[in-house]
Amino acid sequence: MERLGTGIGWRPAIAEAVEAMAGIEWVEVVAENVCPGHLPDSLRRLRERGVAVVPHGVGLGLGGAERPDPVRLAALAERAEALGSPLVTEHIAFVRAGGERTASRGLEAGHLLPVPRTREGLAVLCENVRIAQDQLPVPLAVENIAALFSWPGEELTEGQFLYELADRTGVRLLIDVANLHTNHVNQGEDPAAALDALPLEALAYVHVAGGFERDGVWHDSHAHPVPEPVLAVLAELASRVRPPGVLLERDERFPSAAELEAEVAKIRRTVAVAGRDRVPVGAGARPGPVPAPGAGAATGPVADEAARTRLALAQTALLSALVAGTPAPEGFDRGRLRVQSRMLTAKRGSVVASLAPELEQILGDTYRPRFLRYAAGRPLTGGYRADALAFALHTLREEPPAERAVRRALRDWWIERSGRASLVGRPWARWARVARFALLGR
Repeated sequence: MERLGTGIGWRPAIAEAVEAMAGIEWVEVVAENVCPGHLPDSLRRLRERGVAVVPHGVGLGLGGAERPDPVRLAALAERAEALGSPLVTEHIAFVRAGGERTASRGLEAGHLLPVPRTREGLAVLCENVRIAQDQLPVPLAVENIAALFSWPGEELTEGQFLYELADRTGVRLLIDVANLHTNHVNQGEDPAAALDALPLEALAYVHVAGGFERDGVWHDSHAHPVPEPVLAVLAELASRVRPPGVLLERDERFPSAAELEAEVAKIRRTVAVAGRDRVPVGAGARPGPVPAPGAGAATGPVADEAARTRLALAQTALLSALVAGTPAPEGFDRGRLRVQSRMLTAKRGSVVASLAPELEQILGDTYRPRFLRYAAGRPLTGGYRADALAFALHTLREEPPAERAVRRALRDWWIERSGRASLVGRPWARWARVARFALLGR
């Protein structure tokens, strides 16, 4: 595996700080947030300096019941080529469910959800990974996710599941040590045992991120400093193998440039110190040899359509319980599902607020409670921009603000963002506007 070195997740809010940071050898960008034809100037300057840029996808849903969407795959491939990336990465997760296979409406999670660690779930995931590998111009690495809950009837540990995945497909692994810590707190899984079971020869790079614990649940926030327990898991990994790359993830509540640089330095130092007494890979017992990364080995059972349908029904029932208020499927921890459901709704409100900040400016302190009431029983079925429009329209129809100026501002925002702005200035624009106001129940 090509050595990447020490890096940081590139985000627009910290672009200047990243460019000025000493010792940054590579960066990672959220694939869906960059346009190949209009790359940010900051990314272009980094590339010109020889800093590698890796696109990190969040929307493929490789752990879902359906085969990867060719359009999403093509978009990921396009970004890898535009950025001159050495590899691309995605997650071992499902992000949507429902649809034609289950004769139900499609549902979007807006979040990475765990896949069942069963033989059948593994077979579906392996086939999906091989499809993605065939369509991407560079090697693929997949990341373990943080989970608040586990599926009933699981047959494999996380380490066994990841080992089997790499063994059957030759895919590379992106190991998030913060997620291993999260699963330790939330599900009692031993990070060291997981590392012992992993095919570290397939390691592409490592994610390190912060979070916080509340009421016995660890929240992988990417908005807090990296805690010592996460650095301890990083040290455990680095004592076994020299990571080809290590990257700090930070998505929100960005600290000063000096604090970010200090965190990167601490991560670099942790890896260096742990590597002094490194035990060579292969010293521990493993089930057998691992294919060369990217070899695309096609071993193990192939998922048939019946297996995909069973997985689709199970994932749809789970996602419906999380976002549409239906009963929790049998065998799940209902308390954990309630926590996850609240988190999904809160995250959805935050994403809508970031994409349409005017809504929070117009509604003020009432935005959050209003959005929570709107989202209850109204699952995300499209994109967040459509969700913002639907929320504004719902508010105007069902829960209009008492202040006339606030109502007018919200109406004007909805009219403009829903594609009616082109009517402004035309002779009949005023009458059309009056008609729309009437429809909205002025």
